[in-house]
Amino acid sequence: MQDVKDITIIGAGPTGLFAAFYAGMRGATCCLIDNLDQVGGQLTALYPEKYIFDVAGFPKVLAKDLVKGMAEQAFQFKAPVHLGQKVIGLKRESQNGKPAFTVVTETDQYPSRTVLIAGGIGAFTPRRLPLKDVDRWYGKGLHDRILEPRIFTGKRVLLVGGGDSAFDWAVNLQGVAQWILMIHRRDGFRAHAATVKQVQALAAAGKMELRTFWELKAIHGGAVIEAATIFSTKTKQEERVAVDCVIPQLGFISALGPIAEWGLEIEKGDIKVSQTMETNIIGIFAAGDITTYPGKLKLIATGAAEAAIAVNHAVHLINPAAKVEPGHSSNMAIFGQTED
Repeated sequence: MQDVKDITIIGAGPTGLFAAFYAGMRGATCCLIDNLDQVGGQLTALYPEKYIFDVAGFPKVLAKDLVKGMAEQAFQFKAPVHLGQKVIGLKRESQNGKPAFTVVTETDQYPSRTVLIAGGIGAFTPRRLPLKDVDRWYGKGLHDRILEPRIFTGKRVLLVGGGDSAFDWAVNLQGVAQWILMIHRRDGFRAHAATVKQVQALAAAGKMELRTFWELKAIHGGAVIEAATIFSTKTKQEERVAVDCVIPQLGFISALGPIAEWGLEIEKGDIKVSQTMETNIIGIFAAGDITTYPGKLKLIATGAAEAAIAVNHAVHLINPAAKVEPGHSSNMAIFGQTED
């Protein structure tokens, strides 16, 4: 059993990270829990090398750099973060007439005075390759998420998929990988048109190979991946290609999971919240893409604002003497500032 926190934040994406910062700024104890093995949520898992243009203060910023900055901001108050922890349950209690909770994961329990759900699109896991022996290749050259592009330096890479992530990595691994073969089961793509054109131009210039109507049939090797068999869905032709790495980019499966069973009011897969970001259960707040309310916009900027609102009202719920309005951070003693 962990120490009791004022706020337990479920989700360590941009909204959760900003919530952790804001909790520290308000003098509230908190911890973060995330199903993934790194902070950043979708930004880290789906498009770390992609530019974002609609975050205040940045004309443009790489997703991974935004995560780095938000993590530095969040963890200045030493909030613990528990990664690779899947939330499986919630215990609701009451202490001195106030709500109390224990967030339960597969390996631990986290008691808390309030809960803030900042789970983005929900807990999400990569779609797996439909191969019987797929598990044996993880750690041997099979990567369904790319956290560090440098591991592909000088490698022969097989990319599988036709969405944004596949096309982004086809571009971003140029100059890193020795060779890239990208295959997709059809000739229609679910990626940004400009990136598709960029990849097609790279293929035309002989810098990579792009094949449509091809699928992966098998992976071969011993201690590591050495080759793959691909086949044409049109001609049924099979071909064995020498590769060092296979990167399936088949999308992610997302869901609220056990959170959907907590008795929260849910609308079309999103959690309904009030203007204070509180759910229908007193003491449970939500912020970011996982929420819905009239006029909702699913943006990083919106999630940050919602995190601040949720934290301020959670702090006030815990201690009614604490003001909802925190005042200007430029005047706060916690940052070493004084009133002008």
